[in-house]
Amino acid sequence: MFKTLQNAFRIKDIRRKIFYVLFMLVVIRVGSQLPVPGVNRDYFSNWFASQSGDAFNFFDAFTGGSFSSMSVLALSITPYITSSIIMQLLTIAIPKLEELHKDGEEGRKKITAITRYLTVGLALFESIAMAVGFGNQGLVTDMNFVNGAIVVVTLTAGSALLMWIGEQITVKGIGNGISVVLLINIVSRVPSDMVSLYEQFVKDKTIAKGALAALIIFAVILLVVVLVLILNGAQRNIPVQYSKKMQGRKMVGGQSTHIPLKVNTAGVIPIIFASSIMSFPGIIASFLNKGNGTGIGSQILAGMNSSNWCNPERPIYSIGLLVYMILVVFFAYFYTSITFNPMEIADNMKKQGGFIPGIRPGKPTTEYLNRILNYIVFIGAAGLIIVCVIPYFFNGVFGASVSFGGTSLIIIVGVILETLKQVESLMLVRNYKGFLND
Repeated sequence: MFKTLQNAFRIKDIRRKIFYVLFMLVVIRVGSQLPVPGVNRDYFSNWFASQSGDAFNFFDAFTGGSFSSMSVLALSITPYITSSIIMQLLTIAIPKLEELHKDGEEGRKKITAITRYLTVGLALFESIAMAVGFGNQGLVTDMNFVNGAIVVVTLTAGSALLMWIGEQITVKGIGNGISVVLLINIVSRVPSDMVSLYEQFVKDKTIAKGALAALIIFAVILLVVVLVLILNGAQRNIPVQYSKKMQGRKMVGGQSTHIPLKVNTAGVIPIIFASSIMSFPGIIASFLNKGNGTGIGSQILAGMNSSNWCNPERPIYSIGLLVYMILVVFFAYFYTSITFNPMEIADNMKKQGGFIPGIRPGKPTTEYLNRILNYIVFIGAAGLIIVCVIPYFFNGVFGASVSFGGTSLIIIVGVILETLKQVESLMLVRNYKGFLND
C-alpha cells in the first residue's frame, strides 16, 4: 500500500487528484466544527449524552460526531445514502425507472438527478423534524419561525454541500466521493474511541494488566480487520466457455473466462438496513420521551438496543441480537436478489454463445447460478454477522463502548481498498499511454 502511494505521488496528475481529495477532506472537517446559527449546542450535547441507549450512536458515527455537536454538517451524507438505496429499490419496482437504468449514460444521468432531488427532500424533512422536535425544548435559543427556518435551511444546505463535495471528489479526485466522505467521518471518531479504551482498560492499571489489556484490544481490532479483508476479497469464479464461430474463412472465439461472484455480494448494505430497523423504534421513543419505564414496551426497546446485547447480567436482551442476525441474513438475500439477476446473465451468455462447462444453456444455467448464489450469499451473511458480533460481544461483556464497530471497519477497509485499486488503475493507464507515445 505504501509503495503504491509513494509511486503515485511521483506522477503529477495523480498527485493533483490526491491533493484535491485531501483539500476537500479538510473542508469537511472544518464544516463539522461550525455551529448552526442560533442553536444551543450545549443543550443538544447534554441531551445526547443523557440517552441511555445507542439509538443515535450509529447515526452519529456516520456523521463524524457532527450530529452530537449540532454543526452545519449534522445530517452528513446519510440523506444521500438513504435516497440512493430508495432509488435502487424503486428501479426494480417501477418499470419507467428500470428503463432509465438500462438506457445507458443518459438514463443514469436522469436517475442521478432524481437522487439529488430526493436527497434534498429527505434532508429538508429531517431538518424540519429536528427543528420542530427540539426547537421549543431548548435547541433553538429564541425559537420562532425565522430562527427555526434558519436551522432548517442550514442543515439542509450542509447535507447538499456534502453531496456536492462527494460528487466533485468522484469527478476530480480519486475513489468514490460519497464513500470517501463517509470514510473520513468514521475515521475522525477513531482517535477519541482509542482514548476512551485507554482510559477504561489501560490507564491507572498495573503495568502487567495495562499491557495485557492493550494487547487484547489490538488483537481484537486486528482480528476484525483481517476478517473484513478476507470477506471483501473472497469470491467464487464460475468458469464460462465460449464456442468457436466461423467468420469468413477463420474460426473466432472459443476463449475461456469466468464470472466472479463475490461472497459478500451485498457489501455493508444488510448491516445498515438491519441496524437502522433495530434502532428506529428507539429513536422514535427518544423523541417522544418514552421507553424509560419498566413495561413490556420498554423491555422490547431495551432488547433492540445493541448496548444491551451479550450482557451476562441481562441475557434476555440478547434475543435482540438473534433478531439482528436474522435481519442481516434476510437483507443479504433481498439486496442480492435486486442487484444480481441470474436469468439476465444466463440469457446474455446464451446469446453470445457462452456456456458453463457441464451445464446446459438457458434455464439449467439460471438454476445453477441461483444455487451457487444462495450458497455464497449465506456464507457472506455469516461473515458479516461474525464481524459485527465480535465488537458487540466485547461491548456487552467488558463494557468497551466505542462508536466504531464491525460496520465501520467494513466501510473503512472497503473504501481504502477500492481507492488504492483506482490509484493502481490510473498508474497502469498512464504507463500504457507512455508506451504508446514512445
